[in-house]
Amino acid sequence: MDNLYVIKIGGNIIDDAAKLPAFLEDFAKLPGKKILVHGGGKLATKMAAQLNIPQQMVDGRRITDAETLKIVTMVYAGLINKNIVAQLQMHGCNAIGMSGADGNVIQAHKRTNANTDYGFVGDVDSVNSKLLNSLLEQDIAVVLAPITHDKHGQLLNTNADTIAQETARSLGTQYKVNLVYSFEKSGVLLDANDDNTVISVITPHHYQTLKAEQKIFAGMIPKLDNAFAALNSGVHRVIIGKAEELQQLVKGEKGTTIKLQG
Repeated sequence: MDNLYVIKIGGNIIDDAAKLPAFLEDFAKLPGKKILVHGGGKLATKMAAQLNIPQQMVDGRRITDAETLKIVTMVYAGLINKNIVAQLQMHGCNAIGMSGADGNVIQAHKRTNANTDYGFVGDVDSVNSKLLNSLLEQDIAVVLAPITHDKHGQLLNTNADTIAQETARSLGTQYKVNLVYSFEKSGVLLDANDDNTVISVITPHHYQTLKAEQKIFAGMIPKLDNAFAALNSGVHRVIIGKAEELQQLVKGEKGTTIKLQG
């Protein structure tokens, strides 16, 4: 079974004009089949401010009204997505950029929440693994923007971490899938302010112990819960670490590797 890397790139890299090209050069060098999932960083917020479109955030989550949806679609599925694809082509990595609506690759439904109306925000229903597989088999790297659709003509803004996880899960029977969350920290840390306290491996038993001893800061718990959900759905391994160390992350030399058995 072939390896497949599904890599989520964080906003800290998207926003950095120096770090993004270096990351994409490293991504292009990864052997074999690969998918890159990206968000939009701060660019959508900046553009909304320039257009005098107010932005609402609830618990760190963007409320996507109709005008904001236009902006995130233009920025995520347009400017950022195609800029990434062009840079990958420069490095000899043949890539195709897609939103969820393209090829029906990611279908979702509008989120319903009893307490908060998040607007045009989507939760993933299905991933078109057949289409993704056909592209991967042609050695085409896929670059996914976090814009999905509901099969009724409505675009939806969707969490990029969720897209990465659902994409990885959907391809778990065809590939040995390595799901990589690359962000600003060196991995899962015992001390959130000290990059030298990386936990190299976490198994389910170890995770429960760390939580019971309150040694994992709260912001990392949802990522780890999602990581174990992915592993239990057929993903081979999940890696969390610093984007600048991508080559070492995929080799298991850096970051935190999350797996079901020690």
